[in-house]
Amino acid sequence: MNTETILVLGSTGKTGRRVAERLAARHLRVRHGSRSGTPPFDWENRGTWAPALLGVKAVYVSYYPDLAAAGATDAIQSFTDLAVKSSVRRLVLLSGRGEAEAQHCEDIVRRSGAEWTLLRASWFAQNFSEAHFLEPILAGELALPVANIGEPFVDADDIADVAVAALTQDGHAGQLYELTGPRLWTFADAVAAIAQATGRTIRFTQISMTEYAAALEEAQLPTETIDLIRYLFTEVLDGRNASVKDGIARALGRPPRDFGDYVRKTAATGVWATGPRS
Repeated sequence: MNTETILVLGSTGKTGRRVAERLAARHLRVRHGSRSGTPPFDWENRGTWAPALLGVKAVYVSYYPDLAAAGATDAIQSFTDLAVKSSVRRLVLLSGRGEAEAQHCEDIVRRSGAEWTLLRASWFAQNFSEAHFLEPILAGELALPVANIGEPFVDADDIADVAVAALTQDGHAGQLYELTGPRLWTFADAVAAIAQATGRTIRFTQISMTEYAAALEEAQLPTETIDLIRYLFTEVLDGRNASVKDGIARALGRPPRDFGDYVRKTAATGVWATGPRS
């Protein structure tokens, strides 16, 4: 696979960017699957799919916003059918733990006829520094509708390492890798670790889903986005994923990165530096 073009969908996102960077560092042929790519790729514009797949032999499939979102199953089915028709031989799907809809998408990829690898990931550690949790952390309080539930936050760098291995090496076809960190953290524990590493006062506050949805509505988020967030917090974070798995060790032969290491490394970048000090 090393001399053939690899399409990375979501190449500007948390995992896709890391996958594309790693492939490029190996001097492999990478096609960026994003609206700014050449050719562009847009999940909402199916006319962009065929040009992006031309000459591609392997694809990292990352669906935006989430495989649990409305329309995701149909999009994955249509894209997978087109990819196989376009002579793609290998599909690596980023999936989510505890999401029934995501598992429907996994089944589509399994039945595609291409070589497949499924990456069923827990919540990303980088949500605290590169996504929707960053702004409230900078403000000094992260308020979420989640109880004292343990989550084995996975580092996006580990996801990228597994994805690159599956895209470029033999031995990963037909594998389902559940990707987690090495131990469970509550959201309160995670925020406390960030506060300690930064020397800042940062609180975690548990609120109701009704309160959280009202705040999202006030921020003028689209209804479908709020519905997806409601699903993720009320279904996925109900304790069903409060377990550690060995997918990273199986795929890479090494242990996963710990959330505590992620916190220390990220704090050193200064991304959490703004805000009240303790």
